[in-house]
Amino acid sequence: METLADIVAAGRDREGAVLTASGRSTPYTYGEFATNAWKAGNLLRHYGVRPDARLALVVGPKDPGEADVPGRLGTAADPLLALLGTAALGATVDMTPTEPVDARAIVLPDAWLDRYEVAPGCSRLAYGGPPEESGVAHFERELWSENPIEPPDPVGPEDPVLSVEGTTYTHERLLAAGQSVAEEHGLTAAESVGLDASLTSPGAVAAGVVAPLAVGATIRVGDGVAVDGEAAYVVRDGGSGDGVIDPKAVL
Repeated sequence: METLADIVAAGRDREGAVLTASGRSTPYTYGEFATNAWKAGNLLRHYGVRPDARLALVVGPKDPGEADVPGRLGTAADPLLALLGTAALGATVDMTPTEPVDARAIVLPDAWLDRYEVAPGCSRLAYGGPPEESGVAHFERELWSENPIEPPDPVGPEDPVLSVEGTTYTHERLLAAGQSVAEEHGLTAAESVGLDASLTSPGAVAAGVVAPLAVGATIRVGDGVAVDGEAAYVVRDGGSGDGVIDPKAVL
């Protein structure tokens, strides 16, 4: 595998769960996730997210509370679908957008729509809700009816895929970092990874998302994420100790 697009394609034939979360009644399977990531890519393509374009992504729960901050996944799969769908297009995901958001589109929780002013030409897609504001697309509803096939756009290892606070990371760099973590911890498809870190950190994306997806392991999010015999390791902001990875030590 050379790109994140390859990881999505490989997931189509994998068995097992890609995501488990407290509060989610059933695990999210790899086959379902890969198909929906392709759907997300095809959906975002309609909104102008194509090679050399940018998607602004504000990660958060479907129904964020007062204590929630951008970057924390919560139990929603939608931000991961937007991330991997954009990667399959050869476009770049800006995880730390600044106002006015100058991107082809922005994906964010419906409850945070009023936090982000967008530049002309930036389409808004919200998950959760559903959105009541005029001109805002409902991410989940439009995703449901999209084409479930791999986007046709070519993607190369040296193409940019992630932008964090002005620094851009290529598919090659992000995948190499994730694979290095997986190899160091002997991560296998039978294990899981606890994700307890903000995805505004490239190291958290590499260790908490890319690494498990590369080997077919499960991402665990929500309450109670810990190294408890099920998780091979936990990715935690400022973390230390056995089985706990600080994202800053990865990228």
